[in-house]
Amino acid sequence: MHLSIIIPAFNKERLIARCLQSISTSVAANYKRGFTSEIIVVDNNSTDDTPGLARQAGARVVFEPINQIGRARNAGAAVATGDWLLFVDADSILNPGLLSEILRLIEEGRCVGCGSTIHMEGLPWWAHWGLKLWTVTSVTFRWAAGALVVCRSDAFREVGGFNQALYAADEITLSQQLRQWGRRRGLEFVILTKFPLETSARKVVLYSPRETFGQILRVLLHPRRALQDKKQLPIWYDGRR
Repeated sequence: MHLSIIIPAFNKERLIARCLQSISTSVAANYKRGFTSEIIVVDNNSTDDTPGLARQAGARVVFEPINQIGRARNAGAAVATGDWLLFVDADSILNPGLLSEILRLIEEGRCVGCGSTIHMEGLPWWAHWGLKLWTVTSVTFRWAAGALVVCRSDAFREVGGFNQALYAADEITLSQQLRQWGRRRGLEFVILTKFPLETSARKVVLYSPRETFGQILRVLLHPRRALQDKKQLPIWYDGRR
């Protein structure tokens, strides 16, 4: 089994080394005969040293000039050679236990893919309860969080990858498409809960509750308009770091 680990990254020089180290540690801890992997970092038009640091860490770096998360993920998948794809955000930390669970699912052969619950340190009370609400929703509907999506490469390509008409929430659309693809073949799409993925709470710090809830409200009231226009999605695309 060959696993391609794909990391979309825009101006993540303060975070990319830690992410890559966590991946290397997790891969080493789960080494077994017949398991190989590659690490692909997609430089999504960074203006800092993100691509240089990724190369220093031994990752393959590809360039995607248009700043869009789904497009960056697709660019990494386009050059990936694995029969399974693992997309993880550059501000996340992969742990050995989670990778072990992912590899177990792959070996069992009953799943088309999976997501994971997530953990963020230091959240204020309102964000803590927001994350709890998302966790229940994710597990119930089997929607992967964008921070981690894993799937068979043939399924990914057959459903068309991440929807590039969307500037956010494209992981939910992909989760639904993978579930449908898998259902026709007797395969599941699941959300893993035993070893949550650690991801950064920096956006909770960078944006006020008013800004955060305003963003959520725009998406809920006008999902098509908001998700297809990056100007309507400042928390994802205004460049605040």
